[in-house]
Order: sequence, then C-alpha cells, then structure tokens
Amino acid sequence: MKSFGIEFVPMELFWRTTYYTIQAEHLGYDSIWITDHFNNRNVYVSLSVIANYTERIKLGPGVTNPYLVHPVMTAQSVASLNEVASGRVICGIGAGDRTTLEMVGVEMKAPLRTVREAVEIIRRQIVREKGSYEGRLFKTSAGARFNFKVNDGIPIYIGAQGPKMLQLAGAIGDGALINASHPDDIERAVTYIRKGAEKAGRDPKEIDIAAYTSFSVAENEKSARKPVTPVVAYIVAGSPPFILEKHDIKVEKAEKIRSDLANRKWGEAFGAVNDHMIDTFAVCGSPDQCTEKIDNLFKTGITHFVTGSPLGPNIRASINLFGLEVLPNFKEQP
Repeated sequence: MKSFGIEFVPMELFWRTTYYTIQAEHLGYDSIWITDHFNNRNVYVSLSVIANYTERIKLGPGVTNPYLVHPVMTAQSVASLNEVASGRVICGIGAGDRTTLEMVGVEMKAPLRTVREAVEIIRRQIVREKGSYEGRLFKTSAGARFNFKVNDGIPIYIGAQGPKMLQLAGAIGDGALINASHPDDIERAVTYIRKGAEKAGRDPKEIDIAAYTSFSVAENEKSARKPVTPVVAYIVAGSPPFILEKHDIKVEKAEKIRSDLANRKWGEAFGAVNDHMIDTFAVCGSPDQCTEKIDNLFKTGITHFVTGSPLGPNIRASINLFGLEVLPNFKEQP
C-alpha cells in the first residue's frame, strides 16, 4: 500500500500552517510532518493546533533530535499530543541538522548511540516501564516514570541518510524517513534498511519506509525548480562527503555553502546551488514529471512518499496541484 505524507516548516502564522493541513487531509494525504528547528515556531504548539482541526490524518514531528531536546521531553510531548489526537500520533527522530546545531554551539557526538538510546527511552516512557535506564549517554531513574497513562502506541520513525543510521532504522524503527530524493540514493537506503532489519531478526515488511524528499510541483518545470534552491543549499551543506562525492559535488563547495548559511550570507549560499544539485537533492517539476519521478521511487521499495519543503512556488496551489493531479495516479480519492 502506498502512503503519502506532507512536511510543513512552521515559519508562517499557526493558522496558515493549520489551513494547509486541513487542505492536505481533505485531498487524501496520509501523514503530516512538522519540522523541529529552534528558529521556527515550536513544533508541538503547531501540532496541537493542527490536531484540533483534523480528524483522520496522522501527525508528528519530522524530525526532532535528542541533542537539543532530551528524549524524556520528546516522549512527554508526543504522549501529551496523543490525548489531543488519539491514535494519530507518529514521532520522527534523527540526529538533527549539523549546520543548525553548530549555530547554537552543539556538537553532534556519537549520533548512532544517541539516536538508539533516545528511541529506547521514548518507548520506555510511553509504556511507563518501571525501573531505571542506564545508557552510555542517557540515564533515567525509576522516578522518571510518567504519572499518566498513554492509551495508544506511538510509532517511531528514524530519520536517516548514512548507511549505519539506515541500518539502525531497520533494526529498531517502526518506520524510516530516508533523507534523500535521488532514486539511486533511495534504492541504496532501502537496501541498508532491509539489511538492518534482517540482522535484527525482523521482517523488513514491518517497516514503513518513507522517502522524505525536498519537493516542488508547479504547472511548469521552470516555476517548480526555483523554490527548491534554498532547501537544496541546506541539504548540500549537511550531506556527508560520501553522498557529495557520489554525485560529483565537491566537498569544498559544500563546506563553503555551509559556512555562508551559518553566517547568514543567503545570496552567496543560494547562488552556489546549480541545476545538478537540484536534480540530485529534490523532486520537482510539472504534475506529469512528478508523477513519473514518484512512480520510479516507489519501484525502489519505499512504501511512503513525503512531499517536503518547499512544496512549490505557492504552497496552497501546489498542495491542490499535487492532490488533484498527482495523488489520483497512485490512490483513490477519499
């Protein structure tokens, strides 16, 4: 079964983001992911408002990280949100964006261990497991147990890009959010996720594998490509060297973009993004072009496609365009 999600960056007023989510639910999207960055509006405030104005669609952070937010607090947040949207809450968690973390002086240390322990703690908290937790990086005492009951299970999706994190997602995640848009990268990622699942004794089919893409749709390709430039700049800046080298993008160029972003030199950072970078790190084009690209991505083995930021030159129009001209090619309308 093919599922479709949509990501929103809470840069705009709450009512605007909420309106977009109502629109997405009406058009047949299956999930809503709200990004968690300190320089935008708070993810859980946004999700709480959205939960009150939607009925069916699943929703959650996409993704939060355990460096700026302790996993106990993430567990508390998604558990509390579940009381507003019972049975609809999902939780996306990953190591975070290195460029953003550096802005506040936080070092991304031991990402695999950090994410693994964070997932373990969140799950323990949600089921109110007794006893203490003794990890290498995180520790909780028996007294950290919630004083309230969580009535529903909350699936945890692990955001991943590198081979080891992808395997971890396969080993312990309910789902995986592949931070990629190129078919070759996604096919490779699916292989690692399945490998991780099999090594852990799991059936890979149990894992909801999502391509979490930078996406833009418009009536014509030219209009669709322009809005993805800033997003692609951040993706290039945060991509590991092996990904850059695989796609013939010089690591030095990516480092320069990262530095310009950190120093808020937007013109220089965005101006360094070329068509090759956009084709590598985004899915964009007309409805017909997007339909073809998405169909090719499903052939890699994913089960979930997420239309990530920027969505298009006009958010409202692009959501409609996708919902009315792309989505019906893959599923029946509600």
